[in-house]
Order: sequence, then C-alpha cells, then structure tokens
Amino acid sequence: MPNEAMLKEHTAPIDAGERLSATLAAINSVVLGKQDKVKLALCCILAKGHLLIEDLPGMGKTTLAHSLANALGLEFARIQFTSDLLPADILGSAVFNRDESRFDFHPGPIFNELLLADEINRATPKTQSALLEAMAEKQVSIEGKTRPLPEQFFVIATQNPSYQLGTYPLPESQLDRFFMRIELGYPEPDIEALLLAGDDRQILMNEVKAQMTLEQLKSFQKTVEQVHVSDHLRAYIMALLVESRRTGQNGYGLSPRAGIALQRAAQAWALLDARQYALPEDVQAVFPAVAEHRLGHRSNEQGDESICSVLLQTVPVPE
Repeated sequence: MPNEAMLKEHTAPIDAGERLSATLAAINSVVLGKQDKVKLALCCILAKGHLLIEDLPGMGKTTLAHSLANALGLEFARIQFTSDLLPADILGSAVFNRDESRFDFHPGPIFNELLLADEINRATPKTQSALLEAMAEKQVSIEGKTRPLPEQFFVIATQNPSYQLGTYPLPESQLDRFFMRIELGYPEPDIEALLLAGDDRQILMNEVKAQMTLEQLKSFQKTVEQVHVSDHLRAYIMALLVESRRTGQNGYGLSPRAGIALQRAAQAWALLDARQYALPEDVQAVFPAVAEHRLGHRSNEQGDESICSVLLQTVPVPE
C-alpha cells in the first residue's frame, strides 16, 4: 500500500482532475443515472482503448457514444451496421476520375478520430472484419496501399444481445480488439421519470461542448502511462490472469494482452480519481469491463458476471 510520501508525490495535478471531472459532468448531464458506466467509457479512451457497448435497443448506447465524442472534441462519424453493409462503405474505395483518367481514393467514415459502429453485430462477419486492422494497427490496407488513420483513433461499437433476430456473433478475435465491454441496463424509476419529463436526448447530446483540446487529451493519456503500479499490484494482476486460465469453467483464460489492458485500465481509473498510483480497488473496479467479453461467449446475463466475481473472490488482495 502507498505510504504518505507516495501519496504526496503521486497526486494528480488539480487542473487535470478538474478537467476530467468537467468532462464526466458534461456526459452525465445527458446520460442520466449511469455515472459508473460513463466513467468506464472515459477510462477506456484515456487508456487508448476501443469500447464495446452491449444492451437492448433504446438504452442510450448511441447517446453515450455521441456525448463522449462531443465532450472530448473528437471528429465523429457514425455508421449504421446492417446486413447489406459492405467493407468499402466503411473503408472507402477508388473511384475513376474521367477528366484525369485515373482512380481517386475516396476515404470512408473510418478516417475519423472516433467511429461509432452502431449495432455492429447486425453486419456480416466479412464487414465486421473490415475493422480488425484499423483497431489493432490504426491503419487500413486498401487497393494495395496502406493508409494511416488519425493518431487519436477510437472505435465505439454498440451491439444488440446475440439472442435477438438479425444478429451475427462477434468472433473472439474481434472481441479481443475491444479494450472494454460495458452494459447500460434499465434506468432506475426516478431517473426514467426525469427522462420522460426532460428535454429530448438528441438535442442535449448535440449541445455538449468540448471540455478539452486534443493536446490535453494526449497529455492525459500520457499521464495514464506514468501512473505508478507497484510490484505487489502487478503480482495481483498476474494472479488474476493465472487463475482465469486454471479454472476449467472459463474454457480459456485471459491473454497477456488482457493483462496489459487490465493494468492500463486500472491506471486510467486511478487518474480519474485524481491519483497517480494504482490500487487493488482500481483493478477490481475495471476488471469486469476488461475481462467479461474475453472469457468466452455468454450463455446468460448472470454467467460472466459470476465468473468475474468468483475470480475476484478467489484471488487474495495484496496487503
């Protein structure tokens, strides 16, 4: 555990804390009653990860993604995934220029800083796979040429539950590209009453102002990498990884990439709490969002949550 000297040395700057708090407040003014989920979404971006939001239609998935893009001041594009969507509709294509007798490349919506892949599992696997290279390497290969994507490139994908009609399950390789997966769930009755009595969410999310510049976002992401992680905390993360691989009920355990994501998410969560040192509580807070979708396809809503709960209960917290 950190001592008093460490607490003083690893305290996040006040202006950073205020800026991040203002960003959370701006999003929470639109997405009501989901403070923890909003915090996880911002945590994911600070850790330079892609986000998957899974829930029933009408739960505010698109509203959260759009509000997050506006609050961070990112260039934003939305693609409605359908069964007839083609990879070229995402990546772009070469169009013949008759006047100059040549093919000119017309970039697709993926060439934006934040791409909302809405209802991603309604598209065919071929179309889904168009995002793989972009999410892993921040580049796309089209017409025999590799084209870089913006330095700040994020995918926020929404998907409907797999038991609904017209969905194609995301393969493990695609799921593993997502840094986190979250669910919003039904709002509490008092919050839903506010939604019914309040202004239109579409209007409110379009009114969300940027709370930071692109350079400030880069600075926060760099600060996340500098958040202190003790050897004891790394040992705790390793123990969670090993236990996930040992228990046969998971089918397969968490990969080294998942371990790196878990550590980085804990660092970002610590920064959002105005600290520059990570604690076991930070790991526990982000563990379900980082681990659930990597532990196999869900058989029911309770299944993966119970697996994550068992892992957290089984592995002792370092003292």
